[in-house]
This record gives sequence, C-alpha cells and structure tokens, in this order.
Amino acid sequence: MSTTDTTTENPARKRGFSISGLGEIAIRCVDYKTMTAFYRDILGLEVLADRGHIVFFRLGNGVEGHTSVLALFDPALNPERGQPEAGPSTLHHVALSLSQADQDAACSWFDASGISYKVEEFPWIGWRGVFVTDPDGNTVELVSAGWPVRQDR
Repeated sequence: MSTTDTTTENPARKRGFSISGLGEIAIRCVDYKTMTAFYRDILGLEVLADRGHIVFFRLGNGVEGHTSVLALFDPALNPERGQPEAGPSTLHHVALSLSQADQDAACSWFDASGISYKVEEFPWIGWRGVFVTDPDGNTVELVSAGWPVRQDR
C-alpha cells in the first residue's frame, strides 16, 4: 500500500495550466433595471462599462491586469450571439482568470481531450474568453487580459 496521498496532488501539473482567480460573476437578471440600481446605488459598486444590455461593475484587481467584475445581463439578451437562453437559474456564466499562456495551454488540453470550447475576443477591454460547458450545462469562461484593445465600431 502506498503512503503517497494522490487526492491532494495538484491536477494543474498534469494539464499544464492553472486557474489563478475569479474573473467574473455574471447574472442573467429577472429585473435588469432593479438589479443594476441595487449593485450601483445600494452596494456602491463602480460601473466599469454599461453596454446597454450588459452592465459591468468593478470588483477589484485580478490576474495580470484582468479586472474582476460582476456582470448583469438583461433578460432580453439576444441568443444569436451564442449566449444560452435563460434556464431555471439566473446564473449566466462563471469566469475564471488565468494568464494568456495558461489560457493557450487550456485550449491545447481541451483539443487533446476532445473537449468542445468556443473562443471569443472582447476588444473593447482587451480580454479573450475560452468558453466550455460544465456537466450541469453551466457556461464556464477561462478569461485572460492583455489582448489588444480596439474601439468598437
């Protein structure tokens, strides 16, 4: 019998990448205006960006320049952008921060493991997200900062 406890072994060593922190909490709102007012006016979170159907609040500094955020999504979010329709939960997705190198390594791991994912760039803020689906159908984004910032047209 081995005396080595493999249950505490860091799986990042095997995969070649490591999650470094929480990037974003995203909520699909039942009442977008009331939720926005609550987080802005009651809790006093700073509005990082208001994109019309999504408002981003600054939570704090994250990994390699990625600002941790709370995002509120209007329930009328257009699913043609690839976002899922509202389900039984108001959770839109969870974003986990990692470095660009670890994000690239995650994509390589997913490719080698046959795991489907989608990459989306957010040039207005210089982020790139890699989206996967967990076993319960929740969207998980692996997000990194430091990508080129470009003005939306």
